[in-house]
Amino acid sequence: MEKRINVTRSLMPSFEEYIEEIRPIWDSHWLTNMGVKHQELEDKLKEYLHVPEISLMSNGHMSLEMALQAMELEGEIITTPFTFASTTHAITRNNLEPVFCDIDPFDFTMDVSKIETLITDRTSAILPVHVYGNICQVNEIDRIAKKHGLKVIYDAAHAFAETYHGQGVGCYGDASIFSFHATKVFNTIEGGCVCFSDEAFGIQLSRLKNFGICNEEVVDGIGANAKMNEFQAAMGLCNLRYIDGEIKKRKHLTECYRERLERQKGIQLNAVQKDVKSNYAYFPVVINAEEFGASRDEICGELKKYQIYARKYFYPLTSSFECYHGRFTPEETPVAWNISKEVMTLPLYGELEENIVHRVCDIILSLKKR
Repeated sequence: MEKRINVTRSLMPSFEEYIEEIRPIWDSHWLTNMGVKHQELEDKLKEYLHVPEISLMSNGHMSLEMALQAMELEGEIITTPFTFASTTHAITRNNLEPVFCDIDPFDFTMDVSKIETLITDRTSAILPVHVYGNICQVNEIDRIAKKHGLKVIYDAAHAFAETYHGQGVGCYGDASIFSFHATKVFNTIEGGCVCFSDEAFGIQLSRLKNFGICNEEVVDGIGANAKMNEFQAAMGLCNLRYIDGEIKKRKHLTECYRERLERQKGIQLNAVQKDVKSNYAYFPVVINAEEFGASRDEICGELKKYQIYARKYFYPLTSSFECYHGRFTPEETPVAWNISKEVMTLPLYGELEENIVHRVCDIILSLKKR
């Protein structure tokens, strides 16, 4: 039986290296509650990501929920439906109303030309998403937010280690959240963080992620439990040693894909953004079935025959989820609606063999209209 090739594979250190990293945890018996490993990872990530402040969390979703709560927002949040479930769920779970903005057809991030038409007297924030490592138009979003007195929270789950004009992407907005899930470029098994600059916001975040506890005798808020534990932090410390090498390998594989699939009629490749240092998180392709000769779904089906699993990512739009049935109208974001039905991400991770990339391309191109 052929080895299964998934769309991603977790970056991991050697077994022996991880054991050495967690050995002090056995000596201390300090497993969680912001221990030594947690503090060490927080310090190293703050330096690596070039951000003013950082707060580690148990996962990326709780990072976003805690950031929204710490800002004490009300009313409507302008966001995108072309994202993972977490983004929309975090808004609605905070009793806020998502208002969906369409996306740019080339880089799949929020279409900034449509934001201001969605602003009402109930709008309190904009929550854009950096998609596949593509960076939102941060300067224009900042201009709009300042003009209308809105907060900006970036979902930067796909943008770890990236810079724009040499500045870490976590520096933009009032807060940026990263996911360190096992499927991401950098992982702590599960995990995430909030990056920010406002000290008062950081204090509020710290209390919210730890049950609202102020000190040993005072609980002055209603918080959650969103702390990263020591074993997660230890995995992060290990993986951080290899992240630059992982990104370099992904870059090479991305170039291999581009060499094979560029200028193929009916295939749109991911945008290459000027002044963005990419992390090569994903390799999305958009398939125009009429021009190419086969649909996205047909290509996914053919790849599966060879144990190669592309992912329809993002499909469906969050605005069309069954849990929101009747609440939103996906067709009101037509670009996102159409791309969601044509996009797929191909396997991409550092340990992926180059011959597999060529095999994927061979299978795709074998379906091309002659």
